[in-house]
Amino acid sequence: MKRKNLWFILATLALVLAGCGNLKSTGSTGTQTSTNNKGVQTTGATGESNYTGVIENGHYKTSAARGLTTSQTDNVLNVKSMEDGLTDLSKSQFPTDKYLLQEGQYLKSDTIKDWLARKSQKNPEGLNPADNGSTDADKRAPLYLQQILEQDYVTQTDDKSVKLGGISIALGMNSVDYYQKEEYGAEFQTNISDNTLLAQGKQMAQTIVQRLRQRKGLENVPITIGIYKQASKDSLVGGTYVAATTVDNGAKKIDSWKRVNEKNQVLPTASGEKAVNSGDNDSFSNFKTQVQSFFPNLAGVVAQAHYENDQLAGMNITINTQFYGETEITSFTQYIAQAAGRYLPRNIPLQITIQSTQGIQAFVARSSNAKSFYTHVFSSY
Repeated sequence: MKRKNLWFILATLALVLAGCGNLKSTGSTGTQTSTNNKGVQTTGATGESNYTGVIENGHYKTSAARGLTTSQTDNVLNVKSMEDGLTDLSKSQFPTDKYLLQEGQYLKSDTIKDWLARKSQKNPEGLNPADNGSTDADKRAPLYLQQILEQDYVTQTDDKSVKLGGISIALGMNSVDYYQKEEYGAEFQTNISDNTLLAQGKQMAQTIVQRLRQRKGLENVPITIGIYKQASKDSLVGGTYVAATTVDNGAKKIDSWKRVNEKNQVLPTASGEKAVNSGDNDSFSNFKTQVQSFFPNLAGVVAQAHYENDQLAGMNITINTQFYGETEITSFTQYIAQAAGRYLPRNIPLQITIQSTQGIQAFVARSSNAKSFYTHVFSSY
């Protein structure tokens, strides 16, 4: 296998392990612009549609606030899809051929914790409403905001420094707020309507813009904000963005919002759920039937489909097997690639993971414009 194909598989596999988010194609991996570990380097892009990362003085700069939420029991699929989605939203404001992506450096861990907490006398910075004392699901003040994510977009000025070109913020809003009436007690939930979620998110976004403008270095840069509707913690797919906006250089007020039309759905649909696109559902059902009839000892075949403006934008498929022999796995992987090309929708990125209780056994993938699939069987050595 060519090296660029192996890099493609490893990069895409990381997305599969993290769960279903916005499914995007990748290509060959570039190299660092410099071998000197002093100054600024880049990670190399994984395709024209993806950002190049920043390495400073030989180290990748991570965000101390990354992954902070108001609860550690949240659906982990939300974290990855919110991050991928914010990157996609940012591309219209910060093109990949002009900007580098750097994890958030301006909002520190303590700041994020304060903003995610409830507003109180001890914490006037809290964006979530103060506790009103009620434990009734319909009367209590729920936690609306679950996550905050920052991404910085920079330009490289020379071999030693970068310049901030703009900042993007994602607000992960709860569609369901889980709570307990007493410590270690039973779990209850408050459902939050789409209208309330959106209204709260817009109000919080305005507050955040004003706070960011007071920070050194952020007085005049564009600020992009996306409102992300989190999926419930028992959902098999991650959440989706519902609105986005960009505040131009120096502005402190959000004038307008753009509606974002995204949907995630598990295929084949069950329990009477209406498919976003019946043709996509039928195509996957035919693929699943064909695979299961050819290899009957399968534990399950399921897809996670991502839609943008009601059009299929990508699909993650997981196949749980009981195979143990490498020859059998290899034959099955070859057959999966053939069946996927025959039955599944074309011109979208596809990622298929073949796994058992022992772990991932094989991987099949195709980028959006490719005609053939990449395949890889993981050896036992």
